[in-house]
Amino acid sequence: MFTGIITDVGSVRSIRASGDTRIVLNTAFDTDTIDIGASIACSGVCLTVVDKGSDWFAVDASGETLSCTNLGDWAEGTRVNLERALKVGEELGGHIVTGHVDSIGEVLSVTYSGDSVILQFLAPKNLSRYIAEKGSVTINGVSLTVNDVADDVQKQTIFNINVIPHTQEKTTFSHMQVGDKVNLEIDILARYVSRMNEFN
Repeated sequence: MFTGIITDVGSVRSIRASGDTRIVLNTAFDTDTIDIGASIACSGVCLTVVDKGSDWFAVDASGETLSCTNLGDWAEGTRVNLERALKVGEELGGHIVTGHVDSIGEVLSVTYSGDSVILQFLAPKNLSRYIAEKGSVTINGVSLTVNDVADDVQKQTIFNINVIPHTQEKTTFSHMQVGDKVNLEIDILARYVSRMNEFN
């Protein structure tokens, strides 16, 4: 379980495909405090630490994970939003995030408003009912608030989020470009509310 508050921006040190794909990530985390088997959200994907060193840790990504997330686009040097698992009693600064990506979205536009950046995303049709104005969404592991939302002619959802300078500085969002693929996780509360409404 995570909160969507990024605590380190790491980078891909190496990728090796052999059965599953072994990804080694550089990090500023104190790896002495990370156990083998611990969960770390890597740009929103909950992955298990299988090895580590003084300034890096390694995870394995299955074929399923690569096909359902943007990890398949990663290469050496790719910047990655990192968050360690939430501990009981810690501040819940964002919203409840599971690290289970629902789908891949796409950046449609990047515009500037004062010091903030307004990012427009395209989400697939199956997520349309879960994305609402002023609701929460997780993009590449970051807990964000939806500014506005609309459906296009194909019933896909287009929505905007505003990224303040602090978030730009502490995440990979300052490098986001049109056409980038992003990991989307909908708010778990929206999922359950939608499911309950099916029975009303």
